[in-house]
Amino acid sequence: MSRDIAADIQRIKLFQTEPHPCSYLPGRESTTAFVDPDLAVDPEVYERLSMVGFRRSGPYLYTPMCSACKACVPVRLPVAAFKPTRAQKRCLKRNMDLKVVRCKSIDSDQHYLLYAKYINERHADGDMYPPSKTQFDQFLGDPWECTQYLEFYLDHQLIGCAVVDVLPDSLSAIYTYFDPAHDQRGLGNLAVLLQIKIAAEMGKRYVYLGYWIEDCQKMSYKKQYQPIELFEENSWDLSK
Repeated sequence: MSRDIAADIQRIKLFQTEPHPCSYLPGRESTTAFVDPDLAVDPEVYERLSMVGFRRSGPYLYTPMCSACKACVPVRLPVAAFKPTRAQKRCLKRNMDLKVVRCKSIDSDQHYLLYAKYINERHADGDMYPPSKTQFDQFLGDPWECTQYLEFYLDHQLIGCAVVDVLPDSLSAIYTYFDPAHDQRGLGNLAVLLQIKIAAEMGKRYVYLGYWIEDCQKMSYKKQYQPIELFEENSWDLSK
């Protein structure tokens, strides 16, 4: 008997937060809808939710639901059509000396020290500051069944990590953190490029890159990967 994924989606109960200050656009309020955390969500349902703009953060699948703002636009990259730019090719070449390890679990204490350094030095103005071990474990250290970690090692030293969820027809980029002392390597860029490469090797169609906000400088890097699709008016279309 074939499974009716659409019916599963329709039965999902959503909860909504109270309005709170937006993390990306000063002076605006944000409201978030999230899937019932008691619901067991398998990779097939997770992917269908990704197709309508949901993202994962720790144990939650969520989507912005702001009444007066539609600035958060889900974006995804069609893997087969991706062509790296010269700068992206240089990034890959610059990091050929790194060892990349794919794994399903991590040394949480070791990774937390790297994560805390990253948040303290790169995102002290964000809502994840100050970092804590509990925050890290809930956000990134407690993997779902579909989660993989891409660890970046330089001479046996951990200098970065990308967290990614592997879904039936796509990869979903969850978060990347790295040692700011190696900022010149472009490890955030490398993480996306490697996830695109892995998706291609696995025969996946898309890499979901989260939300893009036109007026947020921190989000501008996502349009460096082309072609990129935007989810607007309940439809995925190539960015112009």
